[in-house]
Amino acid sequence: MATTKNTRTGTRKKATRRASPPESRVATKDRPAKRTVAALAEVEGDESADDVWTLRLYIAGDSPKSRTALANLERLCDSHLKGKYKIEVIDLKTRPELAKADQILALPTLIRKIPEPMKRLIGDLSNAERALVALDLDAESRGKGNNHAH
Repeated sequence: MATTKNTRTGTRKKATRRASPPESRVATKDRPAKRTVAALAEVEGDESADDVWTLRLYIAGDSPKSRTALANLERLCDSHLKGKYKIEVIDLKTRPELAKADQILALPTLIRKIPEPMKRLIGDLSNAERALVALDLDAESRGKGNNHAH
């Protein structure tokens, strides 16, 4: 942080830096996410198709762990959902008040909003098998009608 000196009193004062305003980002197959992640100001659903998965990834800034989580999520979705997904990236460093809606306690956290029921997965998704089971993506890739044991 920069400091400034008051010439009249001789004291030093820290200058505050203002953060840039948050951006809204939604990554889809048609519009992939950039590797830098930003806050999603308002999450309004346009879930017109029932077979489109809505996934919300909560991260903390543009950190290596945040980028890893997003890259792993995109890889899983590309291989198992084939363009039938929407990823909402929410940066809690710039918009901490958004954590309350989904009761986020750890980062990164992935929330599967649609299809219901809602599922939650904490971590950077580096364990692909665990992520597939937790999100029921393994069942989706085999077809919706198949039953499977957990």
